[in-house]
Amino acid sequence: MAATTYEFRPGRAKTDLFSALLKAKSQFGSKREILVDGDGRTLTYKEIVQASFALGNALKKLTDKGEHVGLMLPTGAGAVIGFYALEAYGRVPAMFNFTAGSRNLKAAGKAAQVTKVITAHKFVELGNLEPLIEQLSEDFEIIYLEDVREGLTLGDKIAGGLGPIFPSLFKASPSYKSTGVVLFTSGTEGDPKGVVLSHENVLSNVEQVRAHIDLYPETDILFNPLPTFHCFGLTVGAVLPLIAGIKSIFHPTPLQPREIAHRIRDTGSTILLATDTFISQYARAGDQGDLATLRLSVCGAERVRDETRQMVRKKYNIEILEGYGATEASPVVAANSVGGNVPGTVGQLMPGMEHKLEPVPGIEAGGRLFVRGPNVMKGYLRSSAPGVLEPPVDGWHDTGDIVTVDDQGFIRIRGRVKRFAKVGGEMVSLAVVENCASAIWPDNMHAAATIPDPRKGEQVVLLSDAEAVNRPDLLAWAQNHGVSELAVPRKVFHVEEIPVLGTGKVDYGSVSKKALELAGVTPPEA
Repeated sequence: MAATTYEFRPGRAKTDLFSALLKAKSQFGSKREILVDGDGRTLTYKEIVQASFALGNALKKLTDKGEHVGLMLPTGAGAVIGFYALEAYGRVPAMFNFTAGSRNLKAAGKAAQVTKVITAHKFVELGNLEPLIEQLSEDFEIIYLEDVREGLTLGDKIAGGLGPIFPSLFKASPSYKSTGVVLFTSGTEGDPKGVVLSHENVLSNVEQVRAHIDLYPETDILFNPLPTFHCFGLTVGAVLPLIAGIKSIFHPTPLQPREIAHRIRDTGSTILLATDTFISQYARAGDQGDLATLRLSVCGAERVRDETRQMVRKKYNIEILEGYGATEASPVVAANSVGGNVPGTVGQLMPGMEHKLEPVPGIEAGGRLFVRGPNVMKGYLRSSAPGVLEPPVDGWHDTGDIVTVDDQGFIRIRGRVKRFAKVGGEMVSLAVVENCASAIWPDNMHAAATIPDPRKGEQVVLLSDAEAVNRPDLLAWAQNHGVSELAVPRKVFHVEEIPVLGTGKVDYGSVSKKALELAGVTPPEA
């Protein structure tokens, strides 16, 4: 079994997303089974391309070339075909996060000048999204895939049949520098921003990941439960396996741990895309042997806890490769690899990227991370200036994270700039506070936040779903392990659950509001 010996070559990314799909179909064979949907339906390259041409031809009549079109679908064949149907004819998918709420989605749509949103009756019904659709329909025209399919004309079917044979007669040929997709930030720190990624940005990241992590097209099977509105789920979970010839198993939601564990076993999946939160749930819910076919799990979006790593290795002998990304970088910035896996780090930069660290007052080790490379976005779109692109200065993206980088280039995340508290003139990482709690109560979730303190400026509090959580144990642990007592929260609250975003990250916006409420503090005016 030989891995793909792969070098990163920027030239491979100088094409559009649909052309890259056509090239993969030619390379790996049109009859190759490449995607398995949540209902077990298996699709070949030919079927995906045919469906994309037919559906795209129908959508072409409802949209304009270059238009940003909202796509709001769960992870699955429908989302992939909808995405490529728009790409085939020069439309730009704008990936709508159906967990974000109508207010955020309206702000996102305004920023990207979206007027139409594609979804599916079945999805709306199963997800009980009728109230959301009702609110969105005030601002957007809602297009249902079932209605479009039922109305397919002879011309649409001809496009589906002949498009794969004579693609140049049907497909658009956008520049690789033009916009390929728009995704959105979570909106926890204000209105969501549109993140504009070019075809080259996304395909560069695909090429970077392929060069960084050994993949085996003949035997690897990738399991992706992550949403396609999340850049990790889209680029690494949907686009990469299609381009690299790796069969992928799609699951419509990451929130079904037992079903996912069984399905990984039944499909013989070898690679799992997850977050720390999700993989720890799958590992606990699974029976012995359920995850035995996995050779590695690539985890991003949040720090992988030592407890998770040890449990997964002990129970299933799975190697976790922790990575780090940002939607603005399409998204993978750094990752560990099988031959270079250093726990506690997020690995080394993707090939073709460069970084710089800017000093942060009050923090001695490390600095604020800026990155630049072919995968870094074209720019932001804001609801305050709809459609106006705000490019990164000189191509440098400010990640907002404080990191250290060792001599071998391995990156350690110390925390987000906004997730440091200033207590008595000292900078305290809220991530360290959470790590202390995780060490004592490893089977639970913990989230630290700050509340105003009239004497010290800020005060650290901890929310935890551990019933036994208490401050004395945290203080004793900190004293026994040489951790500054400043990292011990002043107040500790037990909550039923820690709020989590649809991407698997802790929803720190909701955590902050809950902390203020529990502490009896009036939130500051917006």
